Amino acid sequence: MFEAPAPATVDRMLAAQQHAADQFGLRATGRRVWGYRGRTLSGAAGPHWLRVVCAEAGTEGGTLWNGPSTSRTLPASVPRPDLFRIRDWTTGAYAYRAELYALAPDPMVSPRPVLDEDPGLPETWWKEMAAALDALADVPPPADREAVREEYLRRVIPEFTGHQVEDVTWTTAHGDLHYGNVTRGPHILDWEGWGRAPYGYDAATLYLYALLTPETAARIRTELAPVLDRPEARIGLLTVCAQILQAQDRIDFYAELAGPVRDHLTQL
Repeated sequence: MFEAPAPATVDRMLAAQQHAADQFGLRATGRRVWGYRGRTLSGAAGPHWLRVVCAEAGTEGGTLWNGPSTSRTLPASVPRPDLFRIRDWTTGAYAYRAELYALAPDPMVSPRPVLDEDPGLPETWWKEMAAALDALADVPPPADREAVREEYLRRVIPEFTGHQVEDVTWTTAHGDLHYGNVTRGPHILDWEGWGRAPYGYDAATLYLYALLTPETAARIRTELAPVLDRPEARIGLLTVCAQILQAQDRIDFYAELAGPVRDHLTQL
């Protein structure tokens, strides 16, 4: 997903992955999937998927740390791999959590968050994804989990898009629904950041992260029109636009999206 981190972080996380695999009686054999700056390391381990997350000792806990475990309360109609077991430990200056999942039976839609070619997803995929987003949106927004903070969106939307924020309609969202976090099942992966977000935020992410392939983006805009055409989805779209433009100097794929996003802003 992201590039491998600094060598010292690679060594430390590989040691943590090995420890976790030993604890579960498994062997990590799959391709290494790195999170941002090496905060997470994931990969296949036998018939399972093993994810290891780290934090400085004493700072573990909170929204991102507990996201996958708390997501087990979400409806079964939101398709995601089962989380079987969790192990926590601390080594030196770092705390670790290992999560053992059912291995998703189908490949990722894309090896990176954005689309740079049409993935050829069938109509049934979009119908199932739309149904999953509807089921998630029906969950009352949690009071103790924020995928997007109101203070944040009210600051970055005017700063990076030039648009103003009016009333915000809140719903429950995955919070990071890009093409490296969904499979061709579809199954939705990586639930660490789920929580309250502006209406349409997940659908907006799927749409805007496809802007490098205009024909695909146009199809997605049509497939998700029942969400994106609603007036209350405008803030969700503006939020994702602002996030992309804010991070374009730090994250390569955001830099690639920045131009198409600026063009799209003229339509909002």
